[in-house]
Amino acid sequence: MPHHQLVFELDGDQLERAEEVCNRLRAIALSLADAGDEPLLEPAPGETPVWKAIRLRALFDDAADPQELASALAGAIGLQRSAIGIERVEDRAWEREWLKDFRPMRFGRRLWVCPAGQRPNGPAPVVLELDPGLAFGTGTHATTAMCLEWLDGAIAGGERILDFGCGSGILGLAALKLGAAKATAFDIDPQALVATRENAAKNGLSERIAVARLAGDVACPFDIVLANILSGPLIGLAPKLAQRARAGGRIVLAGMLERQADEVAQAYRPWFDIGPAAEREGWALLAGRRRAE
Repeated sequence: MPHHQLVFELDGDQLERAEEVCNRLRAIALSLADAGDEPLLEPAPGETPVWKAIRLRALFDDAADPQELASALAGAIGLQRSAIGIERVEDRAWEREWLKDFRPMRFGRRLWVCPAGQRPNGPAPVVLELDPGLAFGTGTHATTAMCLEWLDGAIAGGERILDFGCGSGILGLAALKLGAAKATAFDIDPQALVATRENAAKNGLSERIAVARLAGDVACPFDIVLANILSGPLIGLAPKLAQRARAGGRIVLAGMLERQADEVAQAYRPWFDIGPAAEREGWALLAGRRRAE
């Protein structure tokens, strides 16, 4: 079923009032975007920051009169009626719409990550077919890409892998495709566990990967521990992740900004010799080796 969408820009301090009015007018969904090229990176705990200039899209049922909605919204918020655009939106599978730009991608020398049903045009020694579903992880984000490139250069064969915060399962499954023996994928998000199991099945890897939602189900130690999450959780999890790496084993950490890398590395130095391994688009990758007790 098609919908009407009202699109307008406002200041951040007008957002609460705009959301209240849209909800009173029975908006089906609201989406926010930056209208002024102002990055919002990792917020502090308890913060939910918004941009100073916001582009708001409010989706309404097709039965509603969009002209009346726009007039009511403009009057309630204090905007000119001409400042509110009206779009007709055909129904689509919204949660999958962004995947239209997901194409086969190469990481390092060997590894290709491809949407299901697509193949690289040229030679592809190692191919991982991936459908992220509603979970994070396709390789398009810089942090995931750096992890995949590290794996392509590091996997020698036979390793035991922990993918902590697995999302779509992309890192653990890529490691298996590259020759690792076994992987454990852990995440607290049920959607991530569903996506990981489905992607494992697509690639014939179900027998070589264990999927866990409880940390107690994660057996250890591992040869390689991977964690692509935010800096705050990385710091807090340092003792637990260290316990899961064998002596001489390696750890790979991503999801932090370049300016946060030193603080994260410091949290792991009681157990690991660790330092920067890659940087991209303002993000950093740390890699280290577990010292013997």
